[in-house]
Amino acid sequence: MGYRIFLAGASGAIGRRLVPQLVAAGHQVTATTRQAAKAEDIRALGADPVVVDVFDASGLREAVLAAKPEIVIHQLTDLPAGLDPSKMAEAIARNARIRDEGTRNLVEAAKAAGAKRLIAQSLAWAYAPGPEPHDETDPLDSGAEGGRAVSVGGVIALEKQVLGASPIAGIVLRYGHLYGPGTGAAAASDPAVHVDAAANAALLAVERGTQGVFNVAEPNGHITTDKAVAELGWRAGFRLAE
Repeated sequence: MGYRIFLAGASGAIGRRLVPQLVAAGHQVTATTRQAAKAEDIRALGADPVVVDVFDASGLREAVLAAKPEIVIHQLTDLPAGLDPSKMAEAIARNARIRDEGTRNLVEAAKAAGAKRLIAQSLAWAYAPGPEPHDETDPLDSGAEGGRAVSVGGVIALEKQVLGASPIAGIVLRYGHLYGPGTGAAAASDPAVHVDAAANAALLAVERGTQGVFNVAEPNGHITTDKAVAELGWRAGFRLAE
């Protein structure tokens, strides 16, 4: 039996690959975008679109309450097309705000709607320096400096809020560097993950994930993904049929 799912961030790289997987699995999906022009694209993928900004706490709450979700998925980012280096400094700050303030608004809306599970996107390269490969129990790099400090600070804020969202079960997916359709990258440095496999991890977390953190990346020497493979049944080689 499918779930009612509220997907925040449906027009992003992962969101566009996740909606078809959720729909094919029989779930009823309400999916957000900030841009009205993208609503029909979301509808074409099989979801019910809603135009809302995560920083509009009251509007977001209203949208989530209307959707009556059992599960909320957080795939919100704000990155420039093609990861344009000239625009990344501003994007890092915007992303950090989404991960902090935006996550807080989404958690409160999910609680108000009585959601049972919250699945959120995080980063697999935010670990503090130390012996590798890192597993999910290793500390994040709270002592980072510069732009990395902004990114990691946002990640720490997101994870704290998601994992502390009781009575909602919080699930954090720490993704490797994305590559593939819609990411602006044909390949990525380790730890890397194809966007289809990243989206599939969220689908698997809907169906069998439990409270906690999961590294999601292709085999590499920096992080271990044994937990995602064992508990979610995740496969790094998963690809959508084109």
